Amino acid sequence: MSVFEQQNPFFTDNITILNKKPIAEIEQLIAKLNIKANKFETKPRQIINYMDSNERKCYLLHKGSVSLYRTIDGMVLNTESAPYVFGMSTQLTDPDYIHIRTHDESEVSWMPLEVANEIIALENLWQSLSALLIYTVTRVYDHCTKISSLSSYDIIRYQLYELMSETQEIRNSLSIANYIQSRTFLSRSSIMKILAQLKTGGYITTERGCLIGINNIPLRY
Repeated sequence: MSVFEQQNPFFTDNITILNKKPIAEIEQLIAKLNIKANKFETKPRQIINYMDSNERKCYLLHKGSVSLYRTIDGMVLNTESAPYVFGMSTQLTDPDYIHIRTHDESEVSWMPLEVANEIIALENLWQSLSALLIYTVTRVYDHCTKISSLSSYDIIRYQLYELMSETQEIRNSLSIANYIQSRTFLSRSSIMKILAQLKTGGYITTERGCLIGINNIPLRY
């Protein structure tokens, strides 16, 4: 482990999880499910619901990136880039509790969730599905644990490293303050205060409110 990684455990944990994304298994699921899927064009920041016309949907993300939102308060629970499959881990939840929103012009396909389950059973895709579900749960759990019992500074520090690990498209389309506020319970004023101090100290580089670079943010405030 490098000195940088030792000094930035939150960043290391997040990168480790992202590097373990089961891309081969997800692509296998998409290849099998896509046979029965229907493609549709999306616009930036388009909302996609898990249920439409009283039917639960499964979504295949072929291109682009999207976020998973908690509908009641707009909190972001997870952000994912293609390839990905949405809908398999939320089968028992209220379909109105969460929704998907695109970041850019993404390429998405959909199919009835019931059909997706039938294909997985028929094609014996349980191992690929398990890999997807384990990764999904780990991502959400990691996010929740790191914003629930830390100080405001710790949460912001973690979110900065998480933002830095997002795609260039996401970093360019979201301001740092909006990214952090949408994923935490912190006030905008406290976020802006700490960001200003980190920028003054040379620990972050920004342009028009977007994150450009990070330079070893201190562990202590």
